[in-house]
Amino acid sequence: MLTEQRFERILERLKAKKSITVAEITESLGVSESTARRDITALDKAGKLTKVFGGAVAVDHTYEMREPTVAQKVNVKKEEKIRIAQYAADLIEDDDFVYLDAGTSVGYMVEFLEGKKASFVTNAVAHAQKLASQGNHVLLIGGELKSSTEAVIGAQAMEMLQKYHFTKGFFGTNGITRKEGFTTPDAGEAQVKRAAVKQCRQAYILADSTKFGNISAVTFASFCEGVILTEETLEGYKEGEKLIVCREKPV
Repeated sequence: MLTEQRFERILERLKAKKSITVAEITESLGVSESTARRDITALDKAGKLTKVFGGAVAVDHTYEMREPTVAQKVNVKKEEKIRIAQYAADLIEDDDFVYLDAGTSVGYMVEFLEGKKASFVTNAVAHAQKLASQGNHVLLIGGELKSSTEAVIGAQAMEMLQKYHFTKGFFGTNGITRKEGFTTPDAGEAQVKRAAVKQCRQAYILADSTKFGNISAVTFASFCEGVILTEETLEGYKEGEKLIVCREKPV
């Protein structure tokens, strides 16, 4: 197969799937791994795709390797995050046993939880402190504290989570695509998120519109495992059972 034909086939697959791995190229085109990697590099230099670890993503996707700090994220889409957070808080009922993930979106949610009679478990020190000051019943997961996101991670945290059974869980994410699902840059944080999602009867993903089309290094849940709470309808994502648009309440 000529080089131009391979390029065309790779780009056709990217158009349909938005991402492709080196293994998929070698299998579908019958080429060596080194040839697949050279093709990806050439197409990346030509601006036709974005080269990532192990493959490539479409140029309309953003691939993030580094986790922004809480300080860097806190004011990004702040009004939208607050609207999503308020909607999420309203979903909590008195008899719920709730997991709250670390992160700024869920952090805004905590501001609307005063007076709730539910019980809360979190891996975020700041969330736990705020919940306790509001008079809520809260359990803080133990383990290693990650300074950049103020999240508790590690084997101890995962072991504790596996003992709980949550009625609802609320999670932040760095990226959302249909194929890669919900992703985050840090493997340790992804493990804790994944463990918590599996213990939830219903998992909600709080995500402003900037998260759609982004891909981070590690998937913590598949696209079908969570209900997305966002602030606006996006092209290619239909509002329905798995996506709720948190519209502004009438004055």
